[in-house]
Amino acid sequence: MYYLYHIPGKKIGVTRDLNTRVTLIQGYSSSEYEVLDQSDDVDYISDKEIELQKSYGYKVDRKKYKNLFKKMKINVTEQTSTFASPFSDLKKYLNNNKGMSWETSHGLFELDAQTIKWITKNAKISMYDENRSYIYNKAFAEYFKAVRNLNKNTNDVFLPIAEMPDHKRSQTMFNDIRNWARDRGLFKKGDPMVQYVKLQEEAGELAKALLKDDQPEVIDAIGDMVVVLTNLAHQRGVYIEECIQTAYEVINKRTGKMINGTFVKDEN
Repeated sequence: MYYLYHIPGKKIGVTRDLNTRVTLIQGYSSSEYEVLDQSDDVDYISDKEIELQKSYGYKVDRKKYKNLFKKMKINVTEQTSTFASPFSDLKKYLNNNKGMSWETSHGLFELDAQTIKWITKNAKISMYDENRSYIYNKAFAEYFKAVRNLNKNTNDVFLPIAEMPDHKRSQTMFNDIRNWARDRGLFKKGDPMVQYVKLQEEAGELAKALLKDDQPEVIDAIGDMVVVLTNLAHQRGVYIEECIQTAYEVINKRTGKMINGTFVKDEN
């Protein structure tokens, strides 16, 4: 059964597992969303999703729900999910198929920023075909079980960051910022575009502080921008730590030279 759900003021989407997709992953309880329609016909529900997204004035998906399942082939057994990609290309392959979901004996799995990170960290090369990679379904399910327990015990709305050092996972300043924003409703009711405007305002304050050579104001403005970026990232479904890591992976091997006070990268 396919469910067409509506989170008022946020989005309209389709899923086969409301609890996993809407409650566990997106953080909305059953009282915070409504089911607009349901059907066994994926063609009907895909067309209806687009129709209602336009009718309600929400962002319209670039691809119909039914087409998400045609792009990537996954061989699912009771024990494993195997992807038609060599391990070296797996991250890119998964990111190109973000939003896709598939059924296993352990429940519904879906590709998003967090699950892609887990898969690329835990996937193994198939012993039968080096151009395929696989994960163990039970281990993947246990990951979500741990997340579910964490959310239940701490009332957090975000998933744990697997790559962060153990001693910093629960005490990082970024988590403090997210907890502050969560308690004030920024994640459930906030608008990323409003955060973007706020970021530009803080950038203006930083510019003023730099021109005046006012160090305390420079520190304050940079701090405010980091807070805004942390919350903006989370509203878009990613962690600020992920964004920083991604950027660093791009620049850490970059070569170049300083010209007129700025680093200019080599063309090659």
